Amino acid sequence: MKAVRFHEYGEPDVLLYEDVDRPVPGTGQVRVRVAATTFNGVDGNIRAGFMQGPMPLTLPHVPGLDVAGTVDALGEGVGGLEIGDQIVGFLPFVDDGASAEYVLAPAEILAPAPTSIPLTDAAALPLVGLTAWQALFDHAELKAGQRILISGAGGAVGGYAVQLAKAAGAYVIATGSPRSTERVKAAGADEVIDRTTTEVTTAVTEPVDVLLNLAPIDPTEFTALAGLVRDGGVVVSTTVWMPAPADEERGVRGIDLYVRSDPEQLSELVARVDRGALTVDVAERVPLTDLASVHARAAAGTLSGKVVVLPATA
Repeated sequence: MKAVRFHEYGEPDVLLYEDVDRPVPGTGQVRVRVAATTFNGVDGNIRAGFMQGPMPLTLPHVPGLDVAGTVDALGEGVGGLEIGDQIVGFLPFVDDGASAEYVLAPAEILAPAPTSIPLTDAAALPLVGLTAWQALFDHAELKAGQRILISGAGGAVGGYAVQLAKAAGAYVIATGSPRSTERVKAAGADEVIDRTTTEVTTAVTEPVDVLLNLAPIDPTEFTALAGLVRDGGVVVSTTVWMPAPADEERGVRGIDLYVRSDPEQLSELVARVDRGALTVDVAERVPLTDLASVHARAAAGTLSGKVVVLPATA
C-alpha cells in the first residue's frame, strides 16, 4: 500500500510518499481502509521533533491522528464491529497514523461515522471536536448562562468550541482575524473581536466565567486575558507549552488540556452532526501526495481552516 512516512525528524520535506506493507491487525485491533485523515497543528510539531518527550515514536512513522474509513479486517477478540462498518476515530499519538491507504486502530477507540455527511469529511471531526468538548465540559464545566471568551476561535477547534458553547446556553465572545470573522459569526458567536485591530482586554467590558485559549499568544497577553476571568472562574488552554495562568488569590484555575480519545464523547459529537446540531467545516480536500506541502503551508502560517487528506483509494 501507499503511505506517507518520515524516517527522521525535520522540515516538511522529510515526509515521503512510499510503498509500505499492509498492516495486519493484532488482538483487539481492526484494520481500517482509510477514506480520509486530516492535518492537525500537532502533526507539524511531531514531525519537527518538538514532541519527542511526551510522544516517543518508532521511526519511520506514519502521521495522521484522525481517521475516517471502513473496517477492513478484524483482529482476535474484537466485538461490536463488523467488516464494512464505517467508522471515525482519534488514533493513539505514538502509533502509525492514517496518512496511508490502511491503518490499524484499537477497536475500543472507534465510533460509528456520521451518516449525514460524506465519510471523507467525517475525518475533520475527531481530534478537534474532542478537544473542544473536553475543554468546555470536562475542564471548564461550562453551564448555561455563563460567559466564555474563546481566544483564537478562527481555527478548527474554535469552530467546534463556539458551536458547542452556544448550544450549551453560554454567551460566546470570540477573537479571530479578518479572514475568520465570518466563519466564527456563522458558528454562533454572540460577539466577534478582530484581534488584529482591537485590544481584547478593552473590548470585553464585563468579566467572563471561562477563558478558552486556542492559539499561541504572548505570555503577557495571556495573563492580561486571564485578568478578564471573574473570581472563581477558569482558564483552559490547548497551547500546553505555554501554561495557563492561574490566580490563587482570586480562585481562578489554570488548566492545560491534553486531549484524549473518548469514543463515547465522539459518538455524541457524531449524533449532533447527524441531527444537524453541529456543523463539520472543511476548508480543503487534498490528495495524500500533497501532505508535505500542507505541512509546509502550515509552517509558513498560510494554512486556513481544516484540511482533509485523501489517499489514492478514497
